[in-house]
Amino acid sequence: MLDANIKTQLKAYLERVTQPIEIVASLDDGGKSREMLELLKDVAEQSNLITLIEQRDGNERKPSFSVGPRGGEARVRFAGLPMGHEFTSLILALLQAGGYPPKVEAEVIEQIKALEGDFEFVTYISLSCHNCPDVVQALNLMAVLNPNVRHTMVDGGVFQQEVEERQIMAVPTVYLNGEEFGAGRMELGEILAKVDTGAAARDANKLSAKDAFDVLIVGGGPAGAAAAIYAARKGIRTGIVAERFGGQVMDTLAIENFISVKETEGPKLVMALEEHVKQYEVDIMNLQRAAKLVPGSADGATLAEVHLENGAALKARTVILATGARWREMNVPGEQAFRGKGVAYCPHCDGPLFKGKRVAVIGGGNSGVEAAIDLAGIVGHVTLLEFADELRADAVLQKKLHSLANVTVIKSAQTTEVTGTEKVNGLVYTDRRTGESQRIELEGVFVQIGLLPNTDFLKGAVELSRFGEIVVDPKCQTSVPGVFAAGDCTTVPYKQIVIAMGEGSKAALSAFDHLIRSSAPA
Repeated sequence: MLDANIKTQLKAYLERVTQPIEIVASLDDGGKSREMLELLKDVAEQSNLITLIEQRDGNERKPSFSVGPRGGEARVRFAGLPMGHEFTSLILALLQAGGYPPKVEAEVIEQIKALEGDFEFVTYISLSCHNCPDVVQALNLMAVLNPNVRHTMVDGGVFQQEVEERQIMAVPTVYLNGEEFGAGRMELGEILAKVDTGAAARDANKLSAKDAFDVLIVGGGPAGAAAAIYAARKGIRTGIVAERFGGQVMDTLAIENFISVKETEGPKLVMALEEHVKQYEVDIMNLQRAAKLVPGSADGATLAEVHLENGAALKARTVILATGARWREMNVPGEQAFRGKGVAYCPHCDGPLFKGKRVAVIGGGNSGVEAAIDLAGIVGHVTLLEFADELRADAVLQKKLHSLANVTVIKSAQTTEVTGTEKVNGLVYTDRRTGESQRIELEGVFVQIGLLPNTDFLKGAVELSRFGEIVVDPKCQTSVPGVFAAGDCTTVPYKQIVIAMGEGSKAALSAFDHLIRSSAPA
């Protein structure tokens, strides 16, 4: 199952284990069970502290296996083969069950250990989902640290009947004590905030007590990270508050146009950005959503304030808005009703759940055409609908698209409705050339029609364009003195990672220049 190179690396990792581990495999006579047993034997051979036990009875999902300390309760279970993106989840579960300390802040560990109640988590994943491991690893860690928490990862590709019965059409989807808990990428802090009801109030008090920042950056994407680095290098007090560090890049799989890097993936780039920011004295306040901007006075006598949704208020002499953008929605009947029930926005994550089925992709730009190409290798048939008379994607992508036998392209098509009962069963569009309404029977709709700036909370505070973008001048200054903006949330054309980084750097330099000039004697 594992090649020699992976075995060597795994053996090196498992040398960090300090206490005996027990893996209990629940198996049947199927092919997947044989694959799982082969994998687990390879794993157990890499450390004399691992014991592998096989069992054929019991009510556990088959094939599945638990990981826990020998002689203790195993609260982490994998139902399916944790390969692909989930192999790291398996390694971390082994290390943590074997006594290796997690790389998590001490206060977070204490928060997990203090949770009271009974928490039975089940997470449905696909092995191609790059967001799923974050959720699996967070819940596994909680299960290792707190005896009140148990977690099972379920591969939807292996347990398809279970996925169908629960009508799961997006991953990761998490259930808690039998009820749907959440869907999509969630970080450990987000999960804790939902189960620890007093966390928000404690966070608000701690954040509000912070001293004023010289530069406060709102947003943790490429623009925000670059701004933080450039500001911190000037030796001024720098803070970065973000709803999710990495922003939209976390949902981007293939990146092939980041200069000097031939190819990478969004999560890898975000990890590198965060590591770089942490090299400096930057106060990172993650998992915090901005709710309101209160500008300071032009003379600097009154500081600007950024109010957060948890009730906290952060003060700053200058503010850099780098809130990025989110997927644009169609805003048609049925889209919200069937979100996660056939309507999806990430083909890489959710595509495997539609294996052999008919789906549509909305949008003929690069994102839409790339999604259609990727999905064509998984699903039964793809229908791509483009509002305009021609596709807007690069020529090389269009050539590849038209070479695929199971793809139909419909131009001049305006999607008007997503239909279904408990889940999606079709899509209605209007032929813009004839005015006729047409219906397509399908089971999935992937929306790829561009981005919307995350600026709703700024209405009335700074000048916005008719598209909701923050209006900036060549130095990233907004309509409010001392407030700057950078990246995909601004009027700067071409929403690209490399451009956002440049704009973030420029905004930080402009903010520093403003601080120098506003503090100089008259």
